[in-house]
Amino acid sequence: MLELQRVTAGYGDAVVISDLTLRIAAGEVVALLGRNGMGKTTTVRTIMGQVAARSGQITYGETNLLGLPPNRIARLGVGLVPEGRQIFHNLTVEENLVATQARPRVGGRGVAWSLDTIYDLFPALRSRSRNMGNELSGGEQQMLAIGRALMTNPTLLILDEATEGLAPLIRKEIWQILKSLRETGLSILVIDKDLDALAALADRCYVMIKGRVDWQGSVQSLLTDSALRSRTLGVL
Repeated sequence: MLELQRVTAGYGDAVVISDLTLRIAAGEVVALLGRNGMGKTTTVRTIMGQVAARSGQITYGETNLLGLPPNRIARLGVGLVPEGRQIFHNLTVEENLVATQARPRVGGRGVAWSLDTIYDLFPALRSRSRNMGNELSGGEQQMLAIGRALMTNPTLLILDEATEGLAPLIRKEIWQILKSLRETGLSILVIDKDLDALAALADRCYVMIKGRVDWQGSVQSLLTDSALRSRTLGVL
C-alpha cells in the first residue's frame, strides 16, 4: 500500500532522514520507533508532502507521492493525526470534524466515517460537539484529532505520538480505539513510546537511528531482548 524506497529528506542544509526504506501493506499496522530526534516525525511529514524528499521514491498504491501537496495526498486516502494534535481551537468540535469530511472511497472497505460514526466511536465528543477546540481536555483533543483524520475516510491512518502526554485512562482508551480500527481493515502507521501497547497492536515495527532504519521485526522482540532495546531505544 505505502512504500518508501531510499528516501532522503531534511530542512535547509540539514539531512534528517537518509536512504530510508519501509513499507506498509493493506490492512497492516506498523509501528515506527526510535529515540527523540531520530527522524520519525520528518518521515511522516515527508510522506504527507509537508517536507520535500530530495531523493528516493514514495508510492501509495500505484500513485507516486513525490511532489504532491498535502491536500492531494490526503485526498488519495492518507489520514494524519499530527504530533501536538493541531486541531482548530477557534472552531467547535463539530466544525473541526465537518471541515475535513470526505465521501467514502469507491470500493473501499470498513467503516464509512461520518459525524454519527465518529460520535459512536468517541461518545465524549458527541456531548462536547458545540464546545470550542480550546475548551477540550488533552484527551478530548486527541480524540478529536483522530476523528478529524477519520472523517477524510482514509485507507491509511498515520498517528504521530498517538498517546503522548495523556492520562493513563485516556491512553488505554486510545489503544482500544486503535485496536477496533485495525479490525475494520484500516492500515495504520503509529509512532509511540508504549512498547507494551504497541506489541498488542502492531504487526511489525521499524526502529530508526540517525535518520535510517536500523532494525525491523516484531515489537515483542524488542520487549524480550533487553540488549537490542537498550541499543536502539535506550537513553544515550
